[in-house]
Amino acid sequence: MTPAPRITTELRDHVLHVGLDRADKRNAFDLAMLGGLAEALTRGDDDPEVRCCLVFGHGDHFTAGLDLAEVGPAVAGGAPLFPDGAVDPLGLFGRVRSKPLVIAVQGYCLTIGIELALAADIRVAASDTRFGQIEIKRGIFPFGGATLRMPTQLGWGNAMRYLLTGDTFDAAEALRIGLVQELCPPGQQRERAATIAATIARQAPLGVQATLRSARAAVEHGLPAAREPLLADARAIMASDDAREGLMSFIERREARFTGR
Repeated sequence: MTPAPRITTELRDHVLHVGLDRADKRNAFDLAMLGGLAEALTRGDDDPEVRCCLVFGHGDHFTAGLDLAEVGPAVAGGAPLFPDGAVDPLGLFGRVRSKPLVIAVQGYCLTIGIELALAADIRVAASDTRFGQIEIKRGIFPFGGATLRMPTQLGWGNAMRYLLTGDTFDAAEALRIGLVQELCPPGQQRERAATIAATIARQAPLGVQATLRSARAAVEHGLPAAREPLLADARAIMASDDAREGLMSFIERREARFTGR
């Protein structure tokens, strides 16, 4: 798929950099941007050369949230947020990605910005980032996953503190409650996130995807469901070329060169 306008893509060393590119509107999401992000992540999931995706925002802000003047009436009228069959960036309504996603935020990270972060696997924030799940102040409520993920990822009290008040909070608070994993100086968030994504991309792709799949199953379906396929998955990966390469790299005291086979 070719990403729609408002989204940039660049492949660097097996990492697909996906940029929100509507800086003149503080990267507010209209339907074109929502569709473009879904299509870009679909490309990342389908392309064997891509081992990890990185989402970042061009300009001073990650996103000021949804462009409610356009998206609100569309959603109320039953329009889909994302193209049919594409990866759902929120991991809620459609196809779920199979590869890791790192996200870098700065400036404003409001509403869907937080929900995209919660749906990602690792989050890096510039120290000047301002967060807010402010739907309650607009007469609506979050429908992109905040009500589902904030209580489990951040703790009930932390979630309700911001979901029910709509108060904004800073990057230090985001780090304290676990919304982000690292802070960095403004302007360095993409570089730091890219370093983490590149480290992931150097690992064995089959093992990375199995790790993500197993951890996600434990969170979403519980330990018994996640425990059942562990040995079968491990045996399949142990028979792979990458497992043999991992063993040889250990014996030969060198960095492994994984191929995803």
